[in-house]
Amino acid sequence: MTETIVLGCGYVGTRLACQYLGRGEGVTGVVRSEKGLARLAEAGVPGLRRDLALDDLDGLALAGARLFHLVPPPDEGVEDALTHRLVKAFESSGSPRRLVYLSTTGVYGDCQGAWIDESWPARPAADRSHRRWDAEQTLHRWSRETGGELIVLRVAGIYGPGRLPLERIRRGVPLVRPQESPYTNRIHVDDLVAVCLAAMEKGRQGAIYNACDGHPSGMTDYFLQVADAAGLARPPLITKAEAAGRLSPGMLGYLSESRRLSNRKIRDELGLELRYPTLVDGLRASL
Repeated sequence: MTETIVLGCGYVGTRLACQYLGRGEGVTGVVRSEKGLARLAEAGVPGLRRDLALDDLDGLALAGARLFHLVPPPDEGVEDALTHRLVKAFESSGSPRRLVYLSTTGVYGDCQGAWIDESWPARPAADRSHRRWDAEQTLHRWSRETGGELIVLRVAGIYGPGRLPLERIRRGVPLVRPQESPYTNRIHVDDLVAVCLAAMEKGRQGAIYNACDGHPSGMTDYFLQVADAAGLARPPLITKAEAAGRLSPGMLGYLSESRRLSNRKIRDELGLELRYPTLVDGLRASL
């Protein structure tokens, strides 16, 4: 049976690994810390500790495997040295048969609120998006040169149980008023796992898929819906001009990009019907 490896087996990866175990299929989750190993053991997932920044990937049956690459890039720079090291490791360990990489919809950059699909050109602006774009290009080169199959998922904002901005809302951190808020896209973690499984099994070689619920809304609307669903007081609203002195650089970066993403391709090509196509559905299952 083909080996399945989840590299970077965290919030999403653990749920993904459990799906394979539930099918009676073997899977190995790879994490970089003892804490991560303990978490995998608690979930019943066979684990291996390897830090892609420091360690060789010995002990992993990479040759001919189904590999999910969920390791986030480094925190700085515009290149993903971790993905470079991974591809280099394939030279000695052997290449996976098929690799599914979780990238970000941020590689599209600011689309000024336009509806876009996977044919939209990548124009990353933020460094974090440049790192993901660099990883995509590294993996596409590997695929062309070796014949290894590659599927890229450009993932929207992930939410689900334990992954909601409740503490931020409780602290009363202000939000930009709705009329100035950019469009954002999201996907419930369970639906993302379903996309991962379908991509590995049915995705076209070399294809890129937007992993999102297809129902974008304003960033402020997202926070307000979470607050209402959790029974918390709504945060105060400020103008975009006021935000510069009151919000973190990371949040200001998100405010500078607006896009609405179609998920028609995952529905048409992968045959997916999402469990949580709207935020209302997903929040009910997350709280």
